[in-house]
Amino acid sequence: MKKHVHSSEVRNAALTRLAERGVTVEDIAEIVYLMQSPYHPDLTMEPCIESVKAVLEKREMQHAILVGVELDTLAEKGMLSEPLQTLIATDEGLFGCDETLALGSVFGYGSIAVTTFGHLDKHKVGVIKRLDTKRSGRVHTFLDDLVASIAANASSRMAHRLRDEQEQQAEQAEIRIEKKKADQAG
Repeated sequence: MKKHVHSSEVRNAALTRLAERGVTVEDIAEIVYLMQSPYHPDLTMEPCIESVKAVLEKREMQHAILVGVELDTLAEKGMLSEPLQTLIATDEGLFGCDETLALGSVFGYGSIAVTTFGHLDKHKVGVIKRLDTKRSGRVHTFLDDLVASIAANASSRMAHRLRDEQEQQAEQAEIRIEKKKADQAG
């Protein structure tokens, strides 16, 4: 019988890989905050952190992190065969597998996540910029895109949830107004 890897083991491994590469939940939440605060002036970091953590609970995201960080690490150690070694180690501009892996994890969060990912991939916001800088001596060919994916997913998740909350508040206000009108008429 095949051995199954428990989901907690996968989650813990993905979170450990992020930490080993110098990426925290808070780093990613800062990007989410930057993306959502123009639309929600009262936004705090707490819901951004919560949203990032929720995205990191998704198996597909965990699997992408494990695959991407493993390839980055192997390239950093010079352990891949050529020409893949050079493509990943130099983050070759025409090598699109890093974006493809990250983009695959974005589709579950809708068009907002897809467009946000594109924006983050192009503009290299926050920790993404640090990861994309090749001067560190580390290889983050996959990780910078995976962080953009996590941030885009968390941002999209928040946008939808905040809209739901606004609509619910508006509906409750409408009910209160109608009740007040009925009480005054009665």
